This record gives sequence, structure tokens and C-alpha cells, in this order.
Amino acid sequence: MAASPTEVGPVPVGRQPRNPISRSQVEKVISRSVAGFGIVFGAQAIPWLLGQMDEAYPVWLWIVVPALFGTLAVVAILSAAQLWVRQSQGFFAVIYLLVLMSWPFAVMPDAAVFPGIHWLDYLITVATAMAAIAFGTRIAAVYVVLAPAIYLVIRITPEGGGAPWQLATLEGVYALLLGGAILILTTVLRQAATAVDHAQAAALDRYSHAVRQHATEVERVQVDSIVHDSVLTTFISAARAYSPEAKALAAAMAGSAIGHLRDAALVSPDDGTMVRVSAIAEHVRGAASTLSGSFELRITGLGTRLIPVQAAEAVYSAATQSMVNSLQHAGDAGVSRWVAVRGINPDGIEVVVGDTGTGFSLADIPTGRLGVRVSIIERVGNAGGRASIQSAPGEGTIVSIRWPHGASVQDPALVELLASQQGTS
Repeated sequence: MAASPTEVGPVPVGRQPRNPISRSQVEKVISRSVAGFGIVFGAQAIPWLLGQMDEAYPVWLWIVVPALFGTLAVVAILSAAQLWVRQSQGFFAVIYLLVLMSWPFAVMPDAAVFPGIHWLDYLITVATAMAAIAFGTRIAAVYVVLAPAIYLVIRITPEGGGAPWQLATLEGVYALLLGGAILILTTVLRQAATAVDHAQAAALDRYSHAVRQHATEVERVQVDSIVHDSVLTTFISAARAYSPEAKALAAAMAGSAIGHLRDAALVSPDDGTMVRVSAIAEHVRGAASTLSGSFELRITGLGTRLIPVQAAEAVYSAATQSMVNSLQHAGDAGVSRWVAVRGINPDGIEVVVGDTGTGFSLADIPTGRLGVRVSIIERVGNAGGRASIQSAPGEGTIVSIRWPHGASVQDPALVELLASQQGTS
């Protein structure tokens, strides 16, 4: 049937909107802005430089002028290309500070020093702004105070023009305020952009976690439906199997159903959810309290450890199955039963289920019996853990369940506990 005009097809996925206040965007805008107004201030300083060239030694000028204005041009190019931005702007700040400190020593003796604003004054704000970008907040704050202070002191000296202290202070404070404002603005914008980046990363993490959980639930529903249909069909066929052919077919279907169960355990999805081992201990405690027999429960050293939810489910299910097996096969008269749960380093758990009952020989278990092999050993192994069984006829049974597989063996305190429990038999 043709689709009606009101039906809506798949929504095209476009590009995600760019975050305008990310840390990288803020750094790009600030660095390019500072480089741009650095070029403007440098151009304003050139006429004053040309009028004051006869005050200083030519050698000093031939070194200083190319170093400052050449570096300023390189900073503008690298800032536009966003390459080595902080390194180049930090280099200009250092070069300017060295030039400023060498200024009094470059003035020729008996030279007529211009009493007005020196050409280096036009670049002091550029240097403090670039220091705010290139250095950390503390180093930049020291630079913002130090550079105007040096300029103020030099301006009062004869080599700096012998300016009145009021004028020198005014020029120094002006440079300090402008540099401080740029430093504060840069710091605030960086902090705001960093907070936005962290919030966006947290939101994306929560969204991806929700997507994984949804995908896991969908896959579980699909696997459950397949297993349910296979097992239900097998039960129906077995109930109606009267002829040898029908019985053979039911046996084959049972093998297929067991295969589905094994595959479902092997492909158990991992959605990244973590569970505290203390919560597993509480679930084991609850399961022990609901069973008909009495289990002595010992819980030690759990702390705040976390393990994946799939591993937690496997450990809990295997521990519960071990307790059920003990009640079904260990006997009743004079049998002691216990469950020990402890945390193991670095982030693991060990559950030991033991009894002083009749025990059994592992070699005597038929291969067709799936309770111990599938419900305990393979279930824990598929989750990345290890289950071991110690038993012998007349000597009780100890089932040790550890996650992860490489976890350490039982500690001496737990071994002593198990030995004391077996000694009571």
C-alpha cells in the first residue's frame, strides 16, 4: 500500500551545532583579538620611535626594534593560524620585559631625552595582554604588576625623560589597570568556557549511558524471547513425545535450547553499569534468609569497591545456586552451613559457600548434569571470574566464587574460618 502524504520519513541527521563558548573557541577569539590590537598599538608606536631614535645607541635599536616588531608580526600570523599561540605570545612578553629593563642603559650620554611618552609605553599593554594568555594566572598577575612598575621607575629617572612622579604614576597605573582588566576578563572567560565544556561532557556521558542501557534492554528482550520460545517449544514437544522418533526430536530440541542458553550467557551485553560489592553482600544475605536452611553469614572488608553489573549478577546467581545445592544434597542432620563474603584488592569480591554435609566427588558427576557446570562454573567464568569447588564424600563442600579471574586466593583469616567450620562437623 502506498504511503499517505501525512506519513513522515526518517529525519535527516545534520551537523551538530557548534558550541560558541567552548574553551577552544574562547582561546581562539582572545588570542586573535590580542594579536590584532597588538598590531594596532605597534603601528601607533612607530612614529614615536622614529622621533626618539637619536636618544639610544644604534646597536641597541638594531637589536630591539627587529626583535619586538618582528615577534609581533610572527605572533599575529601564528594567532591567525592557531599554531604555537601561547608560546609565541609568551615569547613576546619576555622579550618586551628584557627590552624595558635594558632601556636606561641604551640611552647615550648627553642625549636630549624626549620628556613625553616613550615609544615603549604603547607596547606595555600588548605585553601584559599576551602574558595573560601565555602564562598561568599567578605568573600573569605578577607580570601585569611588574612591567608597569619597571616602566614607572624608569620614567622618573633622567634616562627615562625625568617625568614628574605624578605623570609617571598615571602612565604606570593606566597600564596596570588595562593589563589587569584583560587578565581578569581572560580568566573569567576561560573558567566559564571550561565549566561549559565539563557540563557538555557530563551530559554526553549521561546520554551515551542511557543509550547503552536502552540497547542492552532491547537486546535482553530479544534474547529472552528467543530463549523463551525455544525452551517452551522443547517442553511441549517433550510432553507429547511417545514414539522413539518424537523422543529423539525432543532430545535434539533440548540440545538446541541448551545451546541458546549458553549463547545468551556468552553474549551478555555490557552497559557499563557498576554495582557496589556491599550491595551484592546484602542480596546474598537476603537470599540466605529466604531459604529453608540456616546459613551463618560472615561479611568482611567490602569497602566502597565497584564491579560491573554483569559480574555482580553472575556472582550472586552462582552463590544462590551453591546455597540451594547445599540444601538439596548436603543432608540435614548436624550439617553446618555458612556463607563468607569479602572484598579483595584491587576491586574484586569473593563469596565462599560451604557446608559440612555428605560431599561428593566431582569426577562422578555425569556430563549431562548441568547444575554445577553451567549454573556456577561457566556462569562465573563467562563474566570474567572464577569458581572452584572443593568436595569429597563425607567431607563437606566448599564453593569459592571470585571476581575477577586473577583475584588473589583466600586470605589467612578466611582459611581459618573455613577450617573451624569444617572442624565442627
